[in-house]
Amino acid sequence: MQQSLYEFGMVGLGVMGRNFLLNVADRGYSVIGMDRDADKAQALEQEAGTSRAKGTTSPEEFVSLLQKPRAIMLLVPAGPIVDAVIKDLLPLLEADDLIIDGGNSHFADTDRRLREVGEKGIRFLGVGVSGGAEGARRGPSIMPGGSRSAYEVVAPILEKVAAKVGDDPCVDFMGRGSAGHYVKMVHNGNEYGLMQLIAEAYDLLRRVGGLSNPQLADCFAQWNQGPLQSFLVEITAEIFRQKDEFGEGQLIDQILDKAKQKGTGKWTSQNAMDHGIPVPTIDAAVTMRELSALKAQRQAVAPNLSVNSSVAAPEHFTERVHDALLFATIISYAQGLHLLQEASEEHQYELQLEAIARIWRGGCIIRAALLEDIRKAYDAQADLKNLLASPVFAPSQLQMQAATRQVVKTAIDAGLPCLALSSALSYFDAFRQERLPLNLTQAQRDHFGSHTYERVDRGGIFHTNWGH
Repeated sequence: MQQSLYEFGMVGLGVMGRNFLLNVADRGYSVIGMDRDADKAQALEQEAGTSRAKGTTSPEEFVSLLQKPRAIMLLVPAGPIVDAVIKDLLPLLEADDLIIDGGNSHFADTDRRLREVGEKGIRFLGVGVSGGAEGARRGPSIMPGGSRSAYEVVAPILEKVAAKVGDDPCVDFMGRGSAGHYVKMVHNGNEYGLMQLIAEAYDLLRRVGGLSNPQLADCFAQWNQGPLQSFLVEITAEIFRQKDEFGEGQLIDQILDKAKQKGTGKWTSQNAMDHGIPVPTIDAAVTMRELSALKAQRQAVAPNLSVNSSVAAPEHFTERVHDALLFATIISYAQGLHLLQEASEEHQYELQLEAIARIWRGGCIIRAALLEDIRKAYDAQADLKNLLASPVFAPSQLQMQAATRQVVKTAIDAGLPCLALSSALSYFDAFRQERLPLNLTQAQRDHFGSHTYERVDRGGIFHTNWGH
């Protein structure tokens, strides 16, 4: 009887869930998947080939055919659906069974579910999974959080299915509680930042530099061979080559300029504000997606707000845009990692930023060559608050800031928005100042609201009766 049981279960057999489960099956594990849609359950068995896999629409059959302690992963849309699935499963489970939420759940929901499920004697992991459908099938980056003992139950499976960089699997225990989903949230926030930076570089190269789509493809393909090497730069080159099946030219020119979002970038910005950690490049990316959604309004005002802003491309403009993009990419990573460092202390996650950079090197959407340098920076200095303070990055950032200024100036002169690039530069400039003009802000707050202030020449809290 024991031989007929399955080693790993999945609830949710959409593209992500089915691909992840097939990945597990490819590693020699017997798997069972459950979905209310019979066609999806059947598709699992058809695509599994010779691997031992079963699909079912019955929660009772699903749970009864899993080895104990059961390991059940959920890959369903974040929010109420996760709670509904857990509610259906709990009466069928036993002590020490394990539920793994592999969706993009908000970390606060994960903390709540840890408590609620734990009260039933069931173990729970909140696991971030990045890499899209292809990553799920071939090897994603996996960010588990909860209890280490619960992680150890499925660690052998996750290590086998995760992407590999050399011999290193792109999975590691992130930390306690909702650490895994928090790390995934910041991963996605940084994804927003990097995508917006690339979009602004594209806009400048096209509208100021005059590069055609084939030239843009060649440019990004070349950049992908150097320090900007990354998944996002790689696919950007591919996008510019894609022909339009409905007409002439490339598909990119026929895609509507309204970028959608699922909320994880906004969550990152909101939580960064709660922690008092500046992430302006991520904030800018969220704002630009919101601005893009105002398509009708933009079209209505564009004729009345048109300005004569024709600008010739400066000498070596493409090389300067390359350096500006690299400069701002590092800044975006620095902001996200600073937030992770602060959140780890606040939530007692015990995050290891070296491990996070290590598992982001492969499988995930923001994988990039420079993550190895980031890993080295945190390996050398585990308590590093900000990458700008690291000798690994400070010299190169200082060198590239000049090109970034030239690019931002060109964008301003051309009347082109560069909210993410300029925010990265302003962040750099603010971070390197020993004194900022916020002494005036404190004086204003005390003037109109008696909020008090501190002095630079003596300790204590002060209030002034201004104008008297």
